[in-house]
Amino acid sequence: QVQLVESGGGLVQAGGSLRLSCTASGRTFSRLAMGWFRQAPGKEREFVAAINWSGGSTDYLDSVKGRFTISRDNAKNTAYLRMNSLKPEDTAVYYCAADRVGWNTRRDWNSYAYWGTGTQVTVSS
Repeated sequence: QVQLVESGGGLVQAGGSLRLSCTASGRTFSRLAMGWFRQAPGKEREFVAAINWSGGSTDYLDSVKGRFTISRDNAKNTAYLRMNSLKPEDTAVYYCAADRVGWNTRRDWNSYAYWGTGTQVTVSS
């Protein structure tokens, strides 16, 4: 079993930055791929970014490429999502998730076995 806890959300003006953190406990973190998803009110859950177990492979939603960076520190059991140049349309609850298929980066939220409870990101215009 894996427990995930997100932190770092908040209110920021358009153009600002935030860094989300996701700390894992339980199963060996370094064997897991990690993903970030988001869900805005009235919308479906959306893939944002993923990173494989080693950090050697990443994937991003097109609309966040060049603005967001996913990374991980296996020694700290933590994954990160650095978000720059934030836009009002980035407003959502952001969730981190862990995939037991550690070598891959997958976009389908059904592929992820473990989820955090989410952190709110609000970008004002």
